[in-house]
Amino acid sequence: MKVADVMTTEVKTIEPDAPLKEAAMVMVRSGVSGLPVVDDDRKVVGIITEADFVTAEANRSWGRQRRRLLANLFGEAETHEAKTVGDAMTPDPATIDRNSSVTEAARTMTDLGVKRLPVVLGDGTIEGIVSRADVMAAFARADDELAAEIRDDVVLGVLQLHDADIDVEVRDGVVALRGVVPRQSDARLLEELTVRVEGVVSVDAEVSWEHDDAAEES
Repeated sequence: MKVADVMTTEVKTIEPDAPLKEAAMVMVRSGVSGLPVVDDDRKVVGIITEADFVTAEANRSWGRQRRRLLANLFGEAETHEAKTVGDAMTPDPATIDRNSSVTEAARTMTDLGVKRLPVVLGDGTIEGIVSRADVMAAFARADDELAAEIRDDVVLGVLQLHDADIDVEVRDGVVALRGVVPRQSDARLLEELTVRVEGVVSVDAEVSWEHDDAAEES
C-alpha cells in the first residue's frame, strides 16, 4: 500500500508570515495538531505543531523574565519573541512522496519522532499529508481485505500462479499459506512478498515446490 492510498489531500496550510494566533485558530477549528507551512508557490518550507506553540510560550515567559532582569541591571532589554508562524515553525521538515510505501512512512515518523509528514511533489509542492492515524488505519485492515490483496497482487499478479495453487487464509492479521508452487524460489518469494503487505502481522507458510532451484543449477 502506498502513501497515496491513505494520505489526506485536503490539507490545511498556513504561510510563514501569518500571526501565531491565526495558526492556532486554524488548528483548533480544523481539529488538527499541526500545519504544513507553505510559500506563495505552495512549496513546503516548514511545519508548525502544538509542540512549537509550547516552545514559543516557554520562550516568551523566559523573555519576560530576561527583560525584567536586563532592565534592572542595564535599563534596557532586547529579546526576540515568536510572533509569526515563521518565527516558531520547524523549518525544512521531513517530507515523503505519494509513491512511498506506508511502511516507509511509518518508519520515517518513528525514526524522527514526528506525528505527520507532508506529501510533496518532486519540486516540493504540497500534495497531501500522512499522519500516524493514517498509518494505523492501514495496519488495522480487515482480514478478508488482506487475503484478497495477497491473492490478487502476490499469488496471481507477481507470481503468475493459479488461484487454486495457493490457499490463503488470514485471521487477526496472521496469514496462512498452503499449496504447491513450481520452484523453491517461488515459495521464498511468496512468503517475502506476503510479509510486506501492510497489515500482515506474520506468515505461516506450508508451501512445497515441484523443482529445487539448487538441483536445476547443478
